[in-house]
Amino acid sequence: MILPNGAHVAVVDGEKLALFQNVGHADIDLKAQPTPEIEDRVSGAPGRISSDANPDNDTQAEDGFAMGVADVLNHMVLTHRTEKLLVIAAPKTLGQLRKGWHKETEARLVGEIAKDLTGHTTDQIATAIQNA
Repeated sequence: MILPNGAHVAVVDGEKLALFQNVGHADIDLKAQPTPEIEDRVSGAPGRISSDANPDNDTQAEDGFAMGVADVLNHMVLTHRTEKLLVIAAPKTLGQLRKGWHKETEARLVGEIAKDLTGHTTDQIATAIQNA
């Protein structure tokens, strides 16, 4: 994948968000960006017992985190802090993020990679982008 200069990269799982910006022109050169505060959003009703129909508290927390990340990324797009966005997320988290995208965020996406790369080095993330 060719990542445009200036594009932001969000690397997300159910608990963590890491933001980068591509400062490279010919090659991918990711520069870490400050991680914004993610507002806790509760998914599902409290006090429910876990079952297939009612996910456990960990699953609800991960889904809530993903929706909070979607809010942050939407805000970045709507306040013109990013023009191009690549999202790399664990497959389940990516599904939750998609539910929360604003139409303008969807329009600014240059790609999605369904892979859990949180905790990986910047070089490993850049390699995964190049190979996508």
